[in-house]
Amino acid sequence: MFGAPGSGVSTLGRAIALQTGAVYFDVDDFYWFTDDELPYRRRRNPDHRRKLLREALAQHQKWVLGGSLCGWGDEFIPQFELVIWCWETVEVRLERIRERETRRYGAERIAPGGDLHAVFEKFCTWAAAYDEPSDNPRCRDRELAWLEALPCPVQRQV
Repeated sequence: MFGAPGSGVSTLGRAIALQTGAVYFDVDDFYWFTDDELPYRRRRNPDHRRKLLREALAQHQKWVLGGSLCGWGDEFIPQFELVIWCWETVEVRLERIRERETRRYGAERIAPGGDLHAVFEKFCTWAAAYDEPSDNPRCRDRELAWLEALPCPVQRQV
């Protein structure tokens, strides 16, 4: 599952995993060094990401993977039985992101003057631009092109 930031990929992915008895994996946990005091600042190199994800998936027969692999994870495509792409309006996505990050880190940390404010604002700016054409692999046009090339069934959750 993947799609626009704030479109419900993680929420839907976790629900599907729970309902089907699968394990849920979030791509961000492989892409980023998430244990840092200030998370989502240091990326793992692509070889390291692929190795960690390969090892995690091999340990489970049933899994749901949430997040974009575009640009670095094509080796996992043969393992896909179904891919779901999620999209929602930018207004709804940004509200969901604000609520999620407030729950996760607290309003003070993401507010002006907070230690995560700059990271939060940068993420919101990037998330809001998802629908605009870009060279970034995480933009709507590039993800839809990746989706069209997949050999497995595809479902669009709009």
